[in-house]
Formats: sequence, structure tokens, C-alpha cells
Amino acid sequence: MPPQRLHFTGDDEANALLAAEPLALLIGFALDQQVTVQKAFSSPLDLKRRLGGRLDAAQLAGMDASELEAIFREKPALHRFPGAMAARVQELCRAIVSDYGGAAAEVWEGARDGVELRARLEGLPGFGPMKVKSLGAVLAKRFEVPVARDLVPNHPTLGDVDSPEALERYQSAKRAHKAKLKAAG
Repeated sequence: MPPQRLHFTGDDEANALLAAEPLALLIGFALDQQVTVQKAFSSPLDLKRRLGGRLDAAQLAGMDASELEAIFREKPALHRFPGAMAARVQELCRAIVSDYGGAAAEVWEGARDGVELRARLEGLPGFGPMKVKSLGAVLAKRFEVPVARDLVPNHPTLGDVDSPEALERYQSAKRAHKAKLKAAG
């Protein structure tokens, strides 16, 4: 059974949107760099509101780039780098439209196994190995997507977040993991 919400923000409506709308989840992951987890994953709700109340991959893919950038720059900006992230989200939506018929959930629902799911996620603009593992963990642990189990890493990810308190623990563990990697490398 899918979760009612993903506790990635301090906003219950944003958390519910992430659980209910696969495109919102993918946009949150696309924005999850150089901003807080809370900012990245609350921005899909803000974007939805600014678009008149719906998120649609085809609409976002077909928008004039300068119009979408203006929406991202509107105060408060949806990201620290609104121009680059507006372009990234538009690229993501174009890929979803061209490769998955506009259905974001088809990215994982249509995957036959973990190998195919990994390839599908890696094929999304802005999704490198870390995001693939983290999204894979969310899909496996929160949405119970069987083919995602192979993507789950052995370190804490957003897939481990099931409450506001777990988000705090995750962020602390993430900082410790990054420090450990930095010290080793």
C-alpha cells in the first residue's frame, strides 16, 4: 500500500503530494541538490500552485523556457539556482513525455527488474548514482516496489524517512556519511 505522505518537508500538504503524485516526487529529486531536502521536496507543491493547481509533464515540457524560468524565479524562488533548475525540470518532463507517455509512475511501474529500473532512472536528466540509489530506496521501502530492492544502498537514504523525526535522523546520518567519505577520499 502506498504511503499517505512522505515526510521530506515540514508541510503536510507537500508531503502528501509527494506520495500521491509521481511527477512531484521526481521533480523533488531533480531539485534535491545544493538546497535543503525540505526546500527541494516542498517546491513541487509551490510549482503546482504557481501553475494553477496541477502538475502535468506535458504542460511543463511544452512551456516556453523563459516562462518556466520566471515561475521558478518568482519569490520565494523554487531553488537556489532557479534558471538551471527550471531547465532541468523541463528536461525531466520532456523525457517523461517522450519515453513514458507523460506518466511519471511508468518509470518504475514498467520496469521488469532492478537492472531495467536503474537504467530508466539513470536515463532521467539530473539523476546520477546517488539519486538513483536514494529514489530506489524510497520506491522499495515506502512504495513497496519490488524491482527497486536491488537499488537500495547500505547507507541511510530518504527511503528510511517515515516521520519528521526520521528526517532529522537521516539528515544527521547523511552528514556523518559524507564526512566519512570525505575523510577516506
